[in-house]
Amino acid sequence: MNQTNEASKARLGLKKWRGAIIAAALLIGVVWFLFAPSPIEVELARVSKGPMQVSIDNQGRIRAHDKYIVAAPVAAELERIALRDGEQVKKGQVLAILHQLPLDPRQQQEALARLDAARALLQEADARVQRTYTDLQLARKERLRIAALVRGGFVSSQAMDQAVATEATSSDEWRAAQSRQQAAAADVRNASSALIAFQKNGRDSKPIRLTSPADGYALKVHETSERAVAAGTPLITIGDPGKYEIVVDVLSTDAVKIQPGNLMQIDGWGGAAVLRAIVRLVEPQAFTKISALGVEEQRVNVIADPVDALGPLGDGYRIEARIVIWSAPDVVKVPGSSLFRVGNAWHVFAVTNGRAREREVKIGQRNQDETQILSGLAADEVIIRYPGNQISEGVRVTAAAE
Repeated sequence: MNQTNEASKARLGLKKWRGAIIAAALLIGVVWFLFAPSPIEVELARVSKGPMQVSIDNQGRIRAHDKYIVAAPVAAELERIALRDGEQVKKGQVLAILHQLPLDPRQQQEALARLDAARALLQEADARVQRTYTDLQLARKERLRIAALVRGGFVSSQAMDQAVATEATSSDEWRAAQSRQQAAAADVRNASSALIAFQKNGRDSKPIRLTSPADGYALKVHETSERAVAAGTPLITIGDPGKYEIVVDVLSTDAVKIQPGNLMQIDGWGGAAVLRAIVRLVEPQAFTKISALGVEEQRVNVIADPVDALGPLGDGYRIEARIVIWSAPDVVKVPGSSLFRVGNAWHVFAVTNGRAREREVKIGQRNQDETQILSGLAADEVIIRYPGNQISEGVRVTAAAE
């Protein structure tokens, strides 16, 4: 009987302890729930996998690849030009009519002097050709004579080598003299043409009709009024609409990353489509340009040839260009805003079970929006964008309301 009562008392005491423990746990839970810090609201992003490219972006312009400047070949009186900027022209179409101005006495004497000088140089060149040809014939005969002596064993082979070298030198001098003779003859023809064009009255000479060298458009009519123009005065600039190129100036530090053959994407030209071009040339010489902030910059022109038709775009039109210097079809990537530096390493905060977990990652290529992840993260993991100072290892986080 006593044993039964003691067992009952023991069970009753155990139940009381259990109840007290449960009550204490509930109390602790309520206190923790009431006073524990709330999860920090953060902007979350997901690690993705897909294509990525790195580009150098800047404004550029369309430029006519082939420009033809029609200029006055001689001093003349120009008839009024009816052509206007932007008008279409055909190959062989008469663009301007010139009437050569008469030469004054001083110009005539200068032309005569140039002709006399050209003729004297031609005579000198003729004499040089004759002399070098004679030297060549002598050198050739000497080589044949030495060759016979070498075969007979009378002289050494070294003499034969010397004879061959002498003949080769004489042959080079003869060809060089012929080239100088041709140049001197051309100078005589040019000087003679200037005198043939001499007229007492320019209006009595045959009009000079300047024609278009190609189909295209008049990009610029430099002279429209009737007036006297000097030799070499630009009159009209013709552009071929079928041959355009894209010119983009970039910083010299970016230019070293660009290679011929890189893809250029053209946007911001007024249409919805993104046009393509291929880089043909990175100019070897930089130039100084003042930025909008007044800073001197060394910039380099990058020239690209269009792949897609440019449609309504014309010479001088502005475009936005992206020059792709690296691309890959399938990489693990994160928003660049999720990364932060710890010493020389890059870190991110991944989110696991509602808590921030700091993780070191190894990165690859970067552009203005995304960064390639080489190791440390897998696709579809959740990370924190723009981690602030309040984010630390193990802190509770929740997605911010949009």
